[in-house]
Amino acid sequence: MDEAQLPALMHQVLWAVFGLAVLFGAISQRTRFCTMGAIADVVTMGDWRRARMWAVAIAVAVLAFNGMAALGVLDAGGSIYTGPRVLWLSGLLGGAVFGFGMVLASGCISRNLVRLGGGNLKSLVVLLVAAVAAGATLRGLTAVLRVATVEKVYVELPAGQSLPRVLAAAFQGTETSWMLATAALLAGGLVAWVLSRREGRGADVWLAGAGVGALVAALWWVSGHLGFLPEDPRTLEPAYLVTNSRRMESISTIAPVAYALDWLLMFSDQSKTLTLGIVTVAGIVVGAALMAWRDGSFRWEGFAGVEDLGLHLAGATCMGVGGIVAMGCTIGQGITGVSTLSIGSFIALAGMVAGALLGLRYQAWRLDRL
Repeated sequence: MDEAQLPALMHQVLWAVFGLAVLFGAISQRTRFCTMGAIADVVTMGDWRRARMWAVAIAVAVLAFNGMAALGVLDAGGSIYTGPRVLWLSGLLGGAVFGFGMVLASGCISRNLVRLGGGNLKSLVVLLVAAVAAGATLRGLTAVLRVATVEKVYVELPAGQSLPRVLAAAFQGTETSWMLATAALLAGGLVAWVLSRREGRGADVWLAGAGVGALVAALWWVSGHLGFLPEDPRTLEPAYLVTNSRRMESISTIAPVAYALDWLLMFSDQSKTLTLGIVTVAGIVVGAALMAWRDGSFRWEGFAGVEDLGLHLAGATCMGVGGIVAMGCTIGQGITGVSTLSIGSFIALAGMVAGALLGLRYQAWRLDRL
């Protein structure tokens, strides 16, 4: 490929990403797919239906990603999730802060994008504040603090933190065989758990779970195969096109909302170009809006009062800071990262669940006082 052909391929990748993100937003709006909602349902009502959606999404994404990697369609080590440093403290602490924040903000970043598409103006405020906090934690004041503290605590794994690579280095067998075995075991266990109860066999559970998992996998393919150049004509080096990390990417929302705000503020700067993450954010909102108008659920909604505003501002700030520290949100680490079988992603997901449980306890305590 020569340099003159690059713009057409980049546009093709971006349009493919936008279409997949629209589907993600539509499915999430239709099925109320939400991590915070899933955890809250379990804690407050003993309802595991949305948690089973999440399990199906992970199972499908894990099988698809590792299947493509085993076939050589994708490079399993091509993402930020499988690097050699396991930032376990960042994952736990950042994940917990993010999880706590998403309870205060009535949902994680992806859920707030969906709610914005449905007319929720509270979500617009949450997303703007989270974007500012995330941007500061990427390159600003809190970034200095992040690098000087939690990122100094890590475990170095020379072969990388992908679980199949760790197992292949510790025991006999190839990385590919461990990849397939681990993916099959994890996905099979999750699907068996989902189907073990009647509530896990409903159409919405499988529409949401299989749909979201398949879209995560499809974006991996778009970024890691369609948008991958073994030799970029501009640099003569391997390149993943239109990604902020310059690595293979799939659905994530916390850093992309910061990149989207930066792109809007600096639009006239020719160095600020559309990327996979920015287009994903826009597509989710558009998809949710289309579905909300279709099913008649679109309605404007604002804050109930000053206290409601304060809680959402605090939650948005926690998500912006915590999500960047944890290197992802509940979608970015909880499904996309976990699909690579990254040890760090499992740690970050555990931190988010713990933080959400703490947030729900705080909300119950606050309501009891009132």
